[in-house]
Amino acid sequence: MVRDGYFYAVPLIAAGILIGWLTQPAWAVIPLLLAFFFLWFFRDPERVIPDKPGAVVSPGDGKVTDVSAVTSGGDRLTRISIFLSVFNVHVNRSPVAGTIRDIRYQRGQYLNAMNQTSAELNEQNIVTVEAEGQKVVFKQIAGLLARRIVFYPKLGDRLERGQRVGLIKFGSRVDVLLDASARVSVKVGDRVKGGASVLAYLQPAEMTGAGAASAAERAH
Repeated sequence: MVRDGYFYAVPLIAAGILIGWLTQPAWAVIPLLLAFFFLWFFRDPERVIPDKPGAVVSPGDGKVTDVSAVTSGGDRLTRISIFLSVFNVHVNRSPVAGTIRDIRYQRGQYLNAMNQTSAELNEQNIVTVEAEGQKVVFKQIAGLLARRIVFYPKLGDRLERGQRVGLIKFGSRVDVLLDASARVSVKVGDRVKGGASVLAYLQPAEMTGAGAASAAERAH
């Protein structure tokens, strides 16, 4: 369990005991149920991390809500979006093994995470990881209920695929941005598990470069 669960649950348990002692035991039910909810919400199950070369795993548990082509900084990318409901595990994991090259926290709104514009307008943490010669970006995006994004590693840290890196408290969304050459293995509507479900496979950097060179030759 994430330790934050104890921060919420212990005071509620203490309040429940005190209320039940000072009044009637029935009044203790509400704070004790809330304590149980927080202990359950901040659960952190172990996961079997895939070891296939080039695998990109889901940063979180939830439902795939978008798989689309986007353009960022002149580069064509594939974006995979995952919605985390309040009932999902909210621990976030690194989608790939690599080195953190950039961390950027962007303040913003708290639109419903199902809304596509939330990817640009909502408060979010944007992390760029250099993996196998390619850059993989993943975003922790606050949702309608989320009010705190937690990210533990620092710039320059080495991450392992599926490593726990933080969490988003309550409803939220995670996005993964990959080179357009990546072979996507999920579709909209799929349910995924953080660290365990493979979203896509990165193509070797030399193949990506060869593909780009071939495209350039065809253009001429």
